[in-house]
Amino acid sequence: MRRISCHCLGSHFSCLTGLKNIGNTCYMNAALQALSNCPPLTQFFLECGGMVRTDKKPALCKSYQKLVSDLWHKNRVSYVVPTNLFQGIKAINPMFRGYSQQDSQEFLRCLMDQLHEELKEPLPEPYDQSSGITVDDGHEEDNHSQSDNDFQSCESCGSSDRADNEVQGGNVLIEDTNEAEMLIPEQDEIQANREWQKEKNMINDFYPCSQQDSFPDIQMSTNNRPQSPVPMEGHIPKMSSSPPKAASALFSHFSLCLCAPSAVTTFSPPKNKRQKKYRSVISDVFDGTIVSSVQCLTCDRVSVTLENFQDISLPIPGKEDLAKLHSSTHQTSLVKAGSCGEAYAPQGWIAFVMEYIKSWFWGPVVTLQDCLAAFFARDELKGDNMYSCEKCKKLRNGVKFCKMQSLPEILCIHLKRFRHELMFSTKISTHVSFPLEGLDLQPFLAKDGSAQTSNYDLLSVICHHGTASSGHYIAYCRNDVNNLWYEFDDQSVTEVSESCVQNAEAYVLFYKKSNEDALKERRRVSGLFSMMEPSLLQFYISRQWLNKFKTFAEPGPISNDDFLCSHGGVPPNKATFIDDLVVMLPQNVWDHLYSRYGGGPAVNHLYVCHTCQIEIEKLEKRRKSELDMFVRLNKAFQEEESPVVIYCISMQWFREWEGFVKGKDNDPPGPIDNSKITVNKNGHLTLKQGADSGQISEETWNFLHSIYGGGPLVTVRPNISHQEAESSQSEEKIEVETRSV
Repeated sequence: MRRISCHCLGSHFSCLTGLKNIGNTCYMNAALQALSNCPPLTQFFLECGGMVRTDKKPALCKSYQKLVSDLWHKNRVSYVVPTNLFQGIKAINPMFRGYSQQDSQEFLRCLMDQLHEELKEPLPEPYDQSSGITVDDGHEEDNHSQSDNDFQSCESCGSSDRADNEVQGGNVLIEDTNEAEMLIPEQDEIQANREWQKEKNMINDFYPCSQQDSFPDIQMSTNNRPQSPVPMEGHIPKMSSSPPKAASALFSHFSLCLCAPSAVTTFSPPKNKRQKKYRSVISDVFDGTIVSSVQCLTCDRVSVTLENFQDISLPIPGKEDLAKLHSSTHQTSLVKAGSCGEAYAPQGWIAFVMEYIKSWFWGPVVTLQDCLAAFFARDELKGDNMYSCEKCKKLRNGVKFCKMQSLPEILCIHLKRFRHELMFSTKISTHVSFPLEGLDLQPFLAKDGSAQTSNYDLLSVICHHGTASSGHYIAYCRNDVNNLWYEFDDQSVTEVSESCVQNAEAYVLFYKKSNEDALKERRRVSGLFSMMEPSLLQFYISRQWLNKFKTFAEPGPISNDDFLCSHGGVPPNKATFIDDLVVMLPQNVWDHLYSRYGGGPAVNHLYVCHTCQIEIEKLEKRRKSELDMFVRLNKAFQEEESPVVIYCISMQWFREWEGFVKGKDNDPPGPIDNSKITVNKNGHLTLKQGADSGQISEETWNFLHSIYGGGPLVTVRPNISHQEAESSQSEEKIEVETRSV
């Protein structure tokens, strides 16, 4: 190995900058170096700095932008001290306070969740649904509490804590028990044998070959990146041997319900305000979607769940698990059904037998492909892990498996090396071999998956040396400028060979989509720029989309919505920094990009939208009017010595309303929802003890209810008896009246 000095590298390689350890922070330094060497994300912070704006504390995106700029600055010193970013992380999550060693993957999730939260923007309305099934920001459920070492399939799928749950959670559960024909293969593929039918159903053949005949275009968004996702339940047809029906029939049979009606009370919580869908550079780069399914082996009912993820946590299979994955019966059934057994089809049994023999002497030979196959393998639900079938209304034997519906631009893979029990923790030190180039995810992609390419190349890998209780983190990263590999060990940066990287004890790996067509397209556009062809018109294009074009394998359609409003003009709040959001292109370049990628809209003139300005002024008047009226009514209520009746209101809803009238939130709250401050007693709703509620006057309630509606109505009547008045002792007999509104 040859140690590299940042001074001798010159400005061209000045990105080889270390990070100072500021007290057991090697877990943070390794994660930051690995993330910094992901070009799509880093180039956004370097080239699209005008979009790094937030009023949310602790403004971690600003600290991260400064750190990236320092790491990649042409005049950088040998190392940077990441103090500001570390302080921001500690402010968000108390777990990182102090000087104890922490988990690098936990830090990554916390960082990316906060970056997404600070940088997220609402998707334009109406949203183009032609791209198929999408789950926005869904981050998915954080599965840190699961056993780190269980050999299981997609149950361990962790979308990061980022699940921007505007409907809390990144899962969509779809079920039906009537129309089976819409989710099965062609009739001539159905075998007479019932067991073979079940095998086909539970592996993958209930996914139709075309997206049009499979699932409706479901657009879901998630809020605040998942704390704990709440699945949305609907229905998917029972499987049968009939050919699939037309897509139009599918839409008529799908239903989604957010909550079941109460069996006791007639009040139903009011519908929330229309949930917006959000995106950010984090979701653009790291988001993917997994389709998982569970089939009841008694009634054949199948439930399908869409899960948004930003990283996948893979089990490391042991000897018995490897034997199961490679067994001839297991492989044969999987390959026939087109499932993850395809990952082993090209291997050959001689090679497998040799590897298996070697494993008895040197331990199991585990590859990343093995870990992926274990993750996506079918999981039998039986014994203590039986499936609760909604149709049978009983616990039944079932089968669960999953596939990838859409692939992320950068795939973050977490190997589950640590297992945390109640009293102790252990670490799996098994070496997992991984490819530097050509990781193929095609065997794990659903038939109607949206990815154009499924090949990935390694960008960086985080390694942990030591035990579960103590150790040290380093990162190996491939420099995007010179294509060489470097070891980042806190403030030390060293060039290493590819074999050194491949022998590393990987913990977290970052893979980027590889697409030769994208490279050719960039060279073609560069050639058009150099032609200097006279142009009568100049077109504006989103700087953010142009960054995607330069760094993504699949940039997708041109999207100028990040600097345009729905009326086609520049939103007034973006007018002052519009130059940071757009790049001007000659007509020949625009014509080529537009014909190649579509999207738009075409813009050759920028103007501040007058309609938006009027709407903003109206909104400000509404805010002021509501706030002034509330202040006046509440002042009168406070001056009232003995109100006859006191109205209760949910503080959760009130805080949303307060954020709106004070200009902290652009969207007004939904209907008043007092359902969370009530409890059902003997068929009647009463005020819950210790409920997060506030007290307002009847006039204030009527004022807010006349604007927002909702309910239920909850009142408190203070009754003072004659004897209590004489003894100057007052007691409140609280009677709570509730009724549906």
